[in-house]
Amino acid sequence: MRKILVTALGCLTVSLASVFGAEATNTAKVEVFSNTDCLDCHSEKQSRKVDGKEVPLPAFATNSFQASVHGKMNCVDCHRGMKELVHESKLPRPQCTQCHAPQANHEKAAAEYGDSIHGRTLGNLVLAACSDCHGSHDIATVKSTNSPVYKLNLAHTCAKCHVKVEQIYRQSVHGQLLAKGDKRAPVCIDCHPGHKIEPPRSAHFKQTSDQRCGACHQDRLKHYRDTYHGKALALGKPNVVPEVAACYDCHGHHNVLPPSNPASALSQKNILQTCQQCHADANPNFTRYMAHANPLDRKNYPILNATFVFMTSLLLGVFVFFGAHTLFWLVRSALLFLRDPAAYREARKQAEHGQDVFVRFTPFQRFLHFLVITSFLTLVITGMPLKFYYADWAKVIFRFLGGPEAARVLHHFAALITFLYFGLHLLQLIGLVWRRRSVVVDPATGRFQFKRLWAVLFGPDSMIPSWYDLREFIAHYKWFFGRGPKPEFDRWTYWERFDYFAVFWGVAIIGTSGMILWFPQFFSRFLPGWIINIAMIIHSDEALLAAGFIFSIHFFNTHFRLEKFPMDTVIFSGRISKGELVHERKRWYDRLVAAGRLEDFRVKDEWQSWKTIARMFGFLAFGIGVVLLVLIIYAMVSSLL
Repeated sequence: MRKILVTALGCLTVSLASVFGAEATNTAKVEVFSNTDCLDCHSEKQSRKVDGKEVPLPAFATNSFQASVHGKMNCVDCHRGMKELVHESKLPRPQCTQCHAPQANHEKAAAEYGDSIHGRTLGNLVLAACSDCHGSHDIATVKSTNSPVYKLNLAHTCAKCHVKVEQIYRQSVHGQLLAKGDKRAPVCIDCHPGHKIEPPRSAHFKQTSDQRCGACHQDRLKHYRDTYHGKALALGKPNVVPEVAACYDCHGHHNVLPPSNPASALSQKNILQTCQQCHADANPNFTRYMAHANPLDRKNYPILNATFVFMTSLLLGVFVFFGAHTLFWLVRSALLFLRDPAAYREARKQAEHGQDVFVRFTPFQRFLHFLVITSFLTLVITGMPLKFYYADWAKVIFRFLGGPEAARVLHHFAALITFLYFGLHLLQLIGLVWRRRSVVVDPATGRFQFKRLWAVLFGPDSMIPSWYDLREFIAHYKWFFGRGPKPEFDRWTYWERFDYFAVFWGVAIIGTSGMILWFPQFFSRFLPGWIINIAMIIHSDEALLAAGFIFSIHFFNTHFRLEKFPMDTVIFSGRISKGELVHERKRWYDRLVAAGRLEDFRVKDEWQSWKTIARMFGFLAFGIGVVLLVLIIYAMVSSLL
């Protein structure tokens, strides 16, 4: 019973408190002080005694207030929390978001300000409040020439805190334009957006800086993004400062001046020092690199334009020529299949499953092709996103790889693998020539004969293209159109020899241009800086040509044509059946039979051929393990000393 009484009294107490509390709240709402009440004390300068001391009362400029955007508001709409008309202390600082946050046109600004560097606090101190920029009782619209945030007044407003910055800005090309009253002049908020100012050293500020400069300098932005700097900046990882030059790294921050001005960071006097900020070994030649060159501008960049036109013509010419070749081949094969599908399948079955097997590619050739595949794919995966930096897939790939820096390391590693397999192949050729040196010597006289050398270089066992390939090509085209029989190919077909030639061409062209881009400071010691621009065009277009050719033309010729679809595994197994040999390479088969060398190519135990490769891998793994062991022991001993 006692517990029930206590509970009832508690409920009664809570109910009474709610009633009286609500009544008090209603009373507070009713008791609103008018502007007239406030102006009794704040209409003019006066003072009053507080704790026995005369305290000046802030005077309120009624005229400017009534002309402001808040002219129809009450003082207490901003100065909230005033319980008595005569208050002993300063009122709480007005919170602009009380009114502006809920409104559609100010909500974003309030949220952005809260996240900006100005919205942050140092203890109880706000770095920059709304009133510091917009004023307090005389707030005008942004378009009003009286507003402190009016474009032509903004630099002066920001200078209330950033005095030195304003002095530098006033001397810059931007500040001088503003001084002329030209509204095209960028002011503080064009680079540091008004309500969302972020630390200038932040990753996001740098990553988006090109867009801010590009808002006025669209033509410069476009060609800046054609450079590695621009592409890497666009593909940078979030929250990581890209290790590439942004606009302000070369042109300066608040002190942007035309290169003709001796004080400019890009003047003849200072440009080398500017380049050396990032490229410590830069030399005067290096400064001749053209950061915003437009290869389409024939008048101002004739060499770049000629290079661009040549590479574009080459790229289009190759794809048109071989694209037509692929299309004709596909149509011809499809017609043969549709005429007699059963016979087509039987011929393919006989070719693939013959028991009599011969060697087409040696283990060393297959090993080199493995290096070609892995290095080429790595180069394309790490390089093509730069060419198509604006595509979403490019950003996804770079994010997966770990950003531009990681992609650059992988790209360089793959380039080294490319040089490795190219060098190994050249060594293989030299060894082959040395072992077969007797072939170029007349057995009767023992003297060297040029025609024998010619036969070795351009004969059917060589991969160097010859005039015979042209005859094969014409015969193949006749077969495409039903004007002749299918050619009987030898050991290497004309399209295989072209692929082989393309590797030499590609490695030489892409490799040389890539080395210039990799070591620009070294090459600019003896070459003009604009050679880097040339190298960029050649490297980019030649890489696109190689990737497009391999992934379309080469894939069709080797794997996707109906006779081989979906894949010809000969480059992995190295083996070819007798049926396939006779069907596809009849001339080679006939030569081997006539020379009595067919048995030389019959598949045997391959270990002797793999032995050298296996030992290379073994010694490499052994060497890495020993080096790591030494490093571990060194680290352990160092920690004990």
